[in-house]
Amino acid sequence: MFSKSFRKPAEGSVYGKWVEVKLTDEEEREVEEVADRENSKLFGRCLEEAGKIIAENGLKPYQSDLISVAIALFEKQARHSIYWKENKCREKFDST
Repeated sequence: MFSKSFRKPAEGSVYGKWVEVKLTDEEEREVEEVADRENSKLFGRCLEEAGKIIAENGLKPYQSDLISVAIALFEKQARHSIYWKENKCREKFDST
């Protein structure tokens, strides 16, 4: 079960109160499915972008090079499942 803590302002306290928000198993599974779909789309775009970068720079389009460049782009741009889970927790926190 995934959880994240958020600070909520509390009257009379400079520090506020920390509130832990937990995702249910179902919420976590849904978020992981969304993250998987989005990351698959993102990797496809990274492959296309890597191909353009290789072509624009006059490099040979070897598959291994294309994959290496795409992976590097993906690692920089990908939103991993933790990011999605934290966002879901934030949504739950903000709705309370």
